[in-house]
Amino acid sequence: MTNEATVVRLKTLLGDYPNTKALKSGAIKSSTVTFDFADVKVPNTAFKDVVRHLKYDVAELAIVTYLQAKAHGKPLVLLPAVMVGALPHPFLVYNAERGALSPADLNGKRLGIRAYSVTTAAWVRGVLQNDHGVDLDSIKWVTFEDPHVAEYSDPPTAQRAAAGKQMAQMLLDGELDAAVVGGGDLKEPRFRPVIPNPDAAARAWCQKHGAVPVNHMVVVKESLAQSNPDAVREVFRLLRESKSASGATGELDPLQFGLPSLRRSLEIIIDYSAQQRLIPRKFAVGELFNDFTRTLGS
Repeated sequence: MTNEATVVRLKTLLGDYPNTKALKSGAIKSSTVTFDFADVKVPNTAFKDVVRHLKYDVAELAIVTYLQAKAHGKPLVLLPAVMVGALPHPFLVYNAERGALSPADLNGKRLGIRAYSVTTAAWVRGVLQNDHGVDLDSIKWVTFEDPHVAEYSDPPTAQRAAAGKQMAQMLLDGELDAAVVGGGDLKEPRFRPVIPNPDAAARAWCQKHGAVPVNHMVVVKESLAQSNPDAVREVFRLLRESKSASGATGELDPLQFGLPSLRRSLEIIIDYSAQQRLIPRKFAVGELFNDFTRTLGS
């Protein structure tokens, strides 16, 4: 029987997804680590706590937020484990009642995004710039939240919406030409995708690049990775086992584990982030990990 004193308790931020259900419900357990899960229903609302206050030993974190945290010396280490991934093409929409809009029409327009550094927005901008020739600097980016990493400053092309404004309503009212939306806003019948046939376009993008876009990955405190790599290895095992228990697989499965399957996606989001001046320089993919976490799942 394992001595309770040897069990490592980890303060953890992890969303409620099919791929985390087995772990969070206790269906999958460990004799060496246990998790104190934060009562946070929407993980991105706690990302500031992850990077500004180092509140969690283990945390789900958006990849662009991690890149910015890395650039500003935050003592966090990435695990090659994806919790959330999504093809970005469907999330950029316009109000069809105000006329059609395509990527070729976006230069000089006003686009709404929750925050400039949001990972989905970074993927969307990368697709617009690299696949459609959009001049990102010609666009006025209307934001509604601060970046997670306090040291990062939005570019001059970003402008904060007036207090109390809602992005979807601004799009309906004509105050925005397009917006990167999610959740229930995607079901608004007046909204149409700016990128035509977005699902097919996303699949073609994945085939062209040999990658599926990642969004939220997992980080651990640097001190934990250095002092207790066995605990970190167990965290990785449990996350992967929980994903396997969900049966979440498919032709374009973004929920990958292990650096070999993630490398290309990470290379692309690093390139996009550098192009958009979200980070001061391009990282080599290996820099995102330490010598130990780099090997997990390989």
